[in-house]
Amino acid sequence: MLSLIWSAIIGLIAGALAKLVMPGKDPGGIFVTMLIGIVGALLFTFLGRMIGWYDEGESAGFIAAFFGAIVLLLIYRLIKGKSAARAVKD
Repeated sequence: MLSLIWSAIIGLIAGALAKLVMPGKDPGGIFVTMLIGIVGALLFTFLGRMIGWYDEGESAGFIAAFFGAIVLLLIYRLIKGKSAARAVKD
């Protein structure tokens, strides 16, 4: 149970720092920010295992969670930008 709480805290900090580094209009409040950091860590854990950085049972740390959150925010902005451009076109 403690590891889940620790993951949530790290995810919140990583997501908040990613939003701080990439200013602009992004979704959500504290829970969405936490989710962005946690999913960013999961994304980089998956990618790190594919590349060979992490062994089975190892997970990404804070820095990888931060970069994963930045990647998720970039993806969000690309999708949001395309849908906004499409709405203006119609």
